[in-house]
Amino acid sequence: MSMRILLVEDETDLVSTLEYNLKREGYQTRSALTGSAALDLLAKDPLPDLVLLDLMLPDMSGLDICRQVRSDGRTKKLPVLMLTAKGEEIDRVVGFELGADDYVVKPFSVRELLLRIRALLRRAHPESGPREEDLCFGPLRVDLPGHRVWLDDRELRLTALEFKLLTTLMERRGRVQSREVLLSDVWGIEAEVTTRTVDTHVKRLREKLGQAGSYIETMRGIGYRFKSDPD
Repeated sequence: MSMRILLVEDETDLVSTLEYNLKREGYQTRSALTGSAALDLLAKDPLPDLVLLDLMLPDMSGLDICRQVRSDGRTKKLPVLMLTAKGEEIDRVVGFELGADDYVVKPFSVRELLLRIRALLRRAHPESGPREEDLCFGPLRVDLPGHRVWLDDRELRLTALEFKLLTTLMERRGRVQSREVLLSDVWGIEAEVTTRTVDTHVKRLREKLGQAGSYIETMRGIGYRFKSDPD
């Protein structure tokens, strides 16, 4: 199952950037622009698997939110990663004393933030968090070494050829792949069979992927392309 992340941040541009990058990594997101909205979401099920928490919110301090998260039996074990423009040592110390698991100072590298999120989730959910070798895209998660594919929490049954076709398209997402290239790279042949073979397998793969089948786009007269963005 893809991990759920609650993003508590009042800068709308930053919210959009983080939502986009988190979804590309396979995470589900919910966002709150105020502390009170965040607490309302935390009072409902399902709980997020991690909270990205800005300290400077318009209605209350992120430190107060962290304190309430740690004092509530439902949420006290939730990983909390604080985002803040305050980089002084005393600010980090106070954050950690209140129960924050990690602390990132603005401006930050999105790539670094994603790595820190992955590390926290791996620590909190060692069996279910996305792993370094997993290929994630929206609700799809592919275990490359294990040759297994999940759509949300449901494992899909793909043949070896369908698995190779899917991973080839995913790894080249955003780039058009001609039928001839797919025949060569997936089937290992140089157009010795009709390119209709590709069409037939793509159709079967789409059917098995269900809602995620729309990620594979047909480029009329050329071939196929895996979307660059799950949205």
